[in-house]
Formats: sequence, C-alpha cells, structure tokens
Amino acid sequence: MKTRVCDLLGIQAPIIQGGMSWVAEHHLAAAVSNAGGLGIIAAGNAPVEHVRDEIRACKALTDKPFGVNIMLMSPEASKIAELVIEEGVSAVTTGAGNPEPYIKMWKQAGTKIIPVIASVALAKRMEKYGADAVVAEGYEAGGHIGESTTMTLVPQVVDAVNIPVIAAGGIADGRGYAAVTMLGAEAAQLGTIFVAAKESIVHNNYKEKIIKAKDIDSVVTGRSTGHPVRNIRNKMTREYIRLEQENIGLEELELLTLGGLKKAVVDGDIVNGSLMAGQIAGMVHKEQTCREIIEGIVREAGQLLKQR
Repeated sequence: MKTRVCDLLGIQAPIIQGGMSWVAEHHLAAAVSNAGGLGIIAAGNAPVEHVRDEIRACKALTDKPFGVNIMLMSPEASKIAELVIEEGVSAVTTGAGNPEPYIKMWKQAGTKIIPVIASVALAKRMEKYGADAVVAEGYEAGGHIGESTTMTLVPQVVDAVNIPVIAAGGIADGRGYAAVTMLGAEAAQLGTIFVAAKESIVHNNYKEKIIKAKDIDSVVTGRSTGHPVRNIRNKMTREYIRLEQENIGLEELELLTLGGLKKAVVDGDIVNGSLMAGQIAGMVHKEQTCREIIEGIVREAGQLLKQR
C-alpha cells in the first residue's frame, strides 16, 4: 500500500483526513496520524492564535506528521500561511481560493503543498506553481463540491499532471480505495467516515444522522448561488431549496445557513444545522476508531488489489 504520497508525507497508510471546518480539530487529527494516515486540522475562519493552539495540542498527542487545511478566503489566511511555517507543520491542504501567493515560502520551508481541486485546469496550474500533490475531489463529497464525479475527475487529473493525485469523494472502505487506485490515485482523502469516528468531537446527534443515513439521504443546496454544498436532508435543506426555487436573494439564503455547521457539530441541532456529509453516509453503519477505519480500508483494499 506504500505510494509516492506515503513517501512524500512520511506516513504509513495512503489515507488523508479531510479538512472539515469545526470537525477537523487536534483530537481527530492526532488520532488519524497515530493510526498511520495524515491527520488534518481545519483552520476555517478561526483566528490565528486558535489555530496555533490547535497545532500545539496536536503535537502533544502525536509525534507523527499532520497537516493544516487553510481556507484561503478566510481573512486570517495570510497569517495562518505563515503560522504553519513557524510551527513546523508537515503539510498544508488548501481550498476556497488560490494558494499561489504562499507556495514559494512554503517550498522554502519544506512544507508539503496539497491543494484541493475540482478541475483539470486547476490541477495543472497548481503543478506549474509547485504543488507537491493535489486532492481531486468529486461531486460525491460532503460540504462544498464541484460538478465532476470522482470517477470522471480523478483519471483526467492523473493523465494531466505528473505529481501524485489523491482521490476524494465517495470513498468509505477498501473497495472505494481500490477503485480510485485503478483510476490512478495514489492516496484517498476521507471526510464523512471520520466525522463519525470515536475520536471525533462532533455531537452524537450528528454522528447518529450519518450512521442512520440511507443512500438517498444527502442533498445539494446552493446551486443557484454558484456555491453548491452537500448535506444530509433536514428541515434546513428543505427550506433552503424551497427558497431557491422561489428565487430568493443570496442574503436571505445566507441568513438561513449562518452558523449552521457550528449548530450541527457543537450543539447537535440536526433540524436547523448544516449536516455536511457525502453520499457515502449510507455506508457508515457504526462508530469506529480512526485506527479501525484506516486498518480496515488498507486490509480490504490490499486483498482486492492482490486479486486483480
């Protein structure tokens, strides 16, 4: 199961945890790293000192490599871009913006740069400017999504770039990992299954919604705004879609989801909160430790890949 991504990041298993705002904090990141993958702390819109505290708390729980996800549209992005160098973080994943202004200083510091992309054009651009790998995230993923499926996006990105490609979206077990390997991916980024992990600080109400989800229980909101988001269906998503169909303005739609992820993660509000989850929620049937998740995926995928 060793790949170029394992060598690049100094990890044992080619599994990366998604940088999910409010979810991806130091307990989860450390547990994933200790299990052989690459744990990720999500900076989100948090102030730089909070992210510094998270990084240091993670270091206290693991001596393994871990990364920070930087949401580049955050007003704190520039400070956090410098912080990861100051704190000696192994890797950064990026989303919601262009990381090019920071790539040179990250390269000089030895920080591994892994942008999350949703198109071939962006993958090629990131390679040109010095990215070490890219995460090709398909439409099946939870949270903010693009339009291409993992099945179609990953092989096209693999054909277009020479750097390693990490597949994301629609992967929850060894079958999914084996499948994206056949498409040319050299690692997988997982989100939804880690939301329901035992080490996840997510409210039990949210975890239970994932564990009880069926195949048809996710829905995409925000298409009319140009910022589609995949959630588990609830009262909020039904109201959001109703307002979209009535061509309600962006400001009113944003008010409906304001603070929605915190409501779900922290408060356990599964009625009005944003229950971000991918289409694989219907494959998550129990709460497991991060080690059980990673070792299970590696074992199953290894068996399947030997049979081909």
